[in-house]
Amino acid sequence: MKKLFYGCGIFISSLYFSQEKDSKLNVSFFDGIVVAGYVDNGAYLNFTGPNVNFIHKSTKLMIGMLPSLRIKKDQSNGTKNSIIMPTLGVGFAVVYKKIALQIPFYYNTKTSTDSGSWKVGLGIGYTFK
Repeated sequence: MKKLFYGCGIFISSLYFSQEKDSKLNVSFFDGIVVAGYVDNGAYLNFTGPNVNFIHKSTKLMIGMLPSLRIKKDQSNGTKNSIIMPTLGVGFAVVYKKIALQIPFYYNTKTSTDSGSWKVGLGIGYTFK
């Protein structure tokens, strides 16, 4: 996982230094993007939050935080979690014109039956800007 974050940093810094005059690197707190997708045998709905993005013509590459609602039925014995839970993820998105393709990462905490681990998902969304 550490190598992934280092690789992303190198990727973003290389984008910054290879900008053309119609490209730009931005920091944003909200982009008006809604994404629905699949992760860890359940669904999620998120609204892209704080991020660093690189815009080139009509394509935007983003890496940032993903305030989300995860929708998953708890399969454990005994007391159960709610089907809908608020959570925060981190991930990448590519936005072309009004369509967004997203790869989010969500952390599942340790339970009595499972170790804590990161789960990767896939989603598609729409931008209102």
